[in-house]
Amino acid sequence: MVGFAGFFYFLLIFISLVLVLRFLSKTSLLQIFIKSWQSLIDRFHVYQFYKIPQFNENFQENQLYRKISLYLNSLPSIEDSDFTNLFSGSKSNDIFFQHDANHSVVHDTFFSAKVSWTNQKSSQLDGIRSFVLKINKSDKRRVFRQYFQHILTVADEVEQRNKEIKLYMNLSTENERWRSVPFTHPATFDTVVMDAELKNKVRSDLENFLKSKQYYHRLGRVWKRSFLLYGPSGTGKTSFIAAMARFLSYDVYDIDMSKVYDDSDLKMLLLQTTSKSLIVVEDLDRFLMDKSRAVSLSGLLNFMDGIVSSCGEERVLVFTMNGKDQVDQLVMRPGRVDVHIQFPLCDFSAFKSLASTYLGVKEHKLFPQVEEIFQSGGSLSPAEIGEIMISNRSSPSRALKSVISALQTNAESVKGVNKVAQALTNSSSGRSVDESGEPGAVFCRESVHTVREFRKLYGLLRLGSRRKEEPLDSSSADKDGSLHAVKG
Repeated sequence: MVGFAGFFYFLLIFISLVLVLRFLSKTSLLQIFIKSWQSLIDRFHVYQFYKIPQFNENFQENQLYRKISLYLNSLPSIEDSDFTNLFSGSKSNDIFFQHDANHSVVHDTFFSAKVSWTNQKSSQLDGIRSFVLKINKSDKRRVFRQYFQHILTVADEVEQRNKEIKLYMNLSTENERWRSVPFTHPATFDTVVMDAELKNKVRSDLENFLKSKQYYHRLGRVWKRSFLLYGPSGTGKTSFIAAMARFLSYDVYDIDMSKVYDDSDLKMLLLQTTSKSLIVVEDLDRFLMDKSRAVSLSGLLNFMDGIVSSCGEERVLVFTMNGKDQVDQLVMRPGRVDVHIQFPLCDFSAFKSLASTYLGVKEHKLFPQVEEIFQSGGSLSPAEIGEIMISNRSSPSRALKSVISALQTNAESVKGVNKVAQALTNSSSGRSVDESGEPGAVFCRESVHTVREFRKLYGLLRLGSRRKEEPLDSSSADKDGSLHAVKG
């Protein structure tokens, strides 16, 4: 009987406890109890707390706060937090997690040290938020500095991976010199059509540059790299710049030299660019030939490698030209231009790559005919061939026939221009004295001008007698790893 009464008494206590717990859970008193108990443990336990405010006393953003936020949102444990926000990404099927600043506690482990993060709001009127790190004192002495270095490294990687690339353009207004828009050019190194070996060399060069901060500092050099892309219009220079920006995840600063007031203004534009940026000056040869330009040659050289160019690091400068033969060699020397890359008109190898990319055709019965026309002197830019293929992409055979027709027309034009040039040269061969009276020089400048205009009429961008330049020669890499074109 006594045993039954004891069991009944225990059952009543158990039922009462369950009812109390249910009541506490419904009124959130259980959560208050748990937090109070945890607070009591923390007070007498060996924990240390660190606060990282969002802003400093001058209301400037604390970069460490931003990096901690990036780091915490990248942790797998964010999914297991009590409260987690869900957001859609840039793509329709992307969903990513973000910690809730008002509720969540994020747990992390680093070298067996267990830490936790909370986000608190200041009780002051300013309402500044702060991250609070809770760490065991013994772990703090062991891993504190390494842990924060780890946070900074991961945050930088996440930031680069998720970064939205922007295109900045200089304006002619005094109040606002740069304006940005999202950089949406889709080109990548995988889509750019060029020699595979050359492409790999450039990719490797950029990868080495990204890892070479300490190396450049040890040499006493500014951590920057400069490229010259030269070749006729339509050969892919702009797409290659976009591919470089995508590969580096760098913002692009496109400097329109016609909107630069003077040398000092060019310096100020450079100073207002950020690190991890791609600074582009297109058609530099055309600018240098403009006698009425606002920026002097000296100002341009200082922009490329003067003192002002050292006020910022991890930059890549890219210059484009249609041709570099008439450009002052002061502009071309190493240090101002480290890597020279030629973008020639399309040859048969590039044509096959275009056919594979645009038409999905790797072999075709018309390919031998195309190759024969290329060998006979016919040539078009990759942009011209690509446009023909896009217009006829529903029928690869029709597209290839259209390319053949265009190449044949071009080849005939080349032959016609060469005949006219030869005739003009023969007609002036009897004139052996030029304006200065020196024998053996060609005097007929009007004839030369006519030939040049005739070539422009047919879109021919280089003289038939000009020696061709090879794009890159692996044996021509200089001691610091630069790639440059060599003449064969």
